Amino acid sequence: MTQQTSRRDFLKTGAAASVGAAFWVANEPKVTLGNNVLEKLNFACIGVEGKGSSDTDSAGRYGNVVALCDIDESRLNKKARRYKGVAKYVDYREMLDEMGDKIDAVTVSTPDHSHAPASALAIRAGKHCFTQKPLTWSVQEARKLRELANKHKVATQMGNQGTSHDGLREGVEVLRAGAIGDVTEVHVWTNRPVWPQGTGRPQGKEAIPEGLHWDLFLGPAAVRPYSSAYHPFKWRGWLDFGTGALGDMACHTANMVVMALDLFDPISIVSNDTGIVENETYPQSSTITFQFAKTENRGPVKMVWYDGGRKPSIDLIQGEEFSNSGSLVVGSAGTLFSPNDYGSKFVLLPKEKFKDYKKPEPTLPRSPGHFKEFAIACAGGAPAMSNFNYASRLTETILLGNAAMKAGKLLKWDAKAAKFTNAPEANQYLGRTYRDGWKL
Repeated sequence: MTQQTSRRDFLKTGAAASVGAAFWVANEPKVTLGNNVLEKLNFACIGVEGKGSSDTDSAGRYGNVVALCDIDESRLNKKARRYKGVAKYVDYREMLDEMGDKIDAVTVSTPDHSHAPASALAIRAGKHCFTQKPLTWSVQEARKLRELANKHKVATQMGNQGTSHDGLREGVEVLRAGAIGDVTEVHVWTNRPVWPQGTGRPQGKEAIPEGLHWDLFLGPAAVRPYSSAYHPFKWRGWLDFGTGALGDMACHTANMVVMALDLFDPISIVSNDTGIVENETYPQSSTITFQFAKTENRGPVKMVWYDGGRKPSIDLIQGEEFSNSGSLVVGSAGTLFSPNDYGSKFVLLPKEKFKDYKKPEPTLPRSPGHFKEFAIACAGGAPAMSNFNYASRLTETILLGNAAMKAGKLLKWDAKAAKFTNAPEANQYLGRTYRDGWKL
């Protein structure tokens, strides 16, 4: 028996000894998980600035932060001032190799293109894994992480925090209960991008800032010179590093309706206008249409995505005020409108018809908090709701939209075979060949 397996069993035993540790149920928002159990969880955090900063602090709230990793030494040292004596690394591969069984779980809060290789390496080492949204940079990576998580039997969660909100879970229950009848179409939008994109590769040459390990930033991506157009923050609009507005927000904004209606595995995807610039960046705005086939529980559904300020017809919101981001679910008996990034708030339309509507009895558990769900799962409790079995399918569905943008044509998707049937040349957009030294 390995030391890692022994430590995992020890944590589970401790969790079982703490009354109610493994359970959180509908109508029972309070979770009892002894602090002595959580304090035994040792976290290593990969990417510690931006969202990585709050993810690291969440790890510190529910366990011990024993290692920090960031390719930018200034960011790394800044975070390390809060966690005195913590081990510091610029390369997560070295961290996982050297720290070994001192780590129980990792947080991965890097740019999108490094989510999968960092998560896969951690999972193969037997570490529980919390990875920011979108779970991966590509469709193939999403499937691989699901496979690895199940093989190694680790606790997992994606960082789409809206999943833990009571409002989102209520919205799921309302839709599943048939409040608005048979759903036929869904509209989802965001005000992103709020970063530069829609441009070609920057010209000229810049010196790499002191303490920034540019080769480690590139990770599995092809070599290119450093530019301040990429780092910090601005990487998301670049094809090699980010997933654009769709990847950034759809795992939040489409989450509620995807969960409610099982909107996985679209049969076709098309971008109304590609806008991809010089094979370098995503467009400044886009509209993408996903078609989903009929299932045992619902009829066929069309989902339309809008970004860059685009929105569906104002008539659909029936006098409500359009939000910067949100979703509309149109059914045969009404409409659910969520003017919220996370889908955690919603109103049923027309208001007069639903003024006396009573929500169904809860069928989903109420969350103790997004990261706490993950900590409970790490300690042997119930799986987090946005575990990789769910999160990878959500991510895969969303990222097919980026493949359609890159292909510039309607794509027909065979989910079982994991390929486009009408345009084999577009299958290149489902993954990438990793640079030497990096693997999935």
